[in-house]
Amino acid sequence: MQPFSRHTGLVFPLDRVNVDTDQMVPKQFLKLQTKQGFGRVLFYDWRYLPGEKPNPDFILNWPRYKGASIMLARANCGCGSSREHAPWALADYGFRVIIAPSYADIFYNNCFKNGILPVTLAENQVDELFKLAESEEGYKLTVDLPSQTISDAHGLSYKFEIGEFRKRVLLEGLDDIGLTLKHEADITAYEQAKHPHATIYEAVDSKYSARR
Repeated sequence: MQPFSRHTGLVFPLDRVNVDTDQMVPKQFLKLQTKQGFGRVLFYDWRYLPGEKPNPDFILNWPRYKGASIMLARANCGCGSSREHAPWALADYGFRVIIAPSYADIFYNNCFKNGILPVTLAENQVDELFKLAESEEGYKLTVDLPSQTISDAHGLSYKFEIGEFRKRVLLEGLDDIGLTLKHEADITAYEQAKHPHATIYEAVDSKYSARR
């Protein structure tokens, strides 16, 4: 997973409350087997007309927001079903940061597992960012994780809170597998103690074969 430290990007303001994961990735696309390719179906029902013709009324299709990498949203972002496909789609499209006043818990956790920083700000701060993003074409923000700040070119600066563990995970680019591999030496030592003449892979295969 790509580490996250400091990111400057174009802001996409999605002015809707309760943006749910079913709208981010509709159910018919859940059969895709890899994380790649989900960017094409992000917000599919809002983004396309029949025949996958871009819907000119949906804001993500507006030319001024092409290449946006910071999504600004309203309260309860990521509600709905717990599908991890939603952050897969956001990341595959190119979003690195989401800013909202609140999130659904599972979606919030899944963002960290996929290299996306979900920033929580107060309602009035989010309101101000919406005004700026909608009034100024090309509006960009810089999100600095080490200092936990959001800033723009006009002197605006907001501080945000984040748990130390989640901050470390993003800074080091660690998903669940990466976190496990941080303990690779201990895992190898344990398996070799139990199976001194086998490699770790042979020992693990033997363990699972016995369960079948």
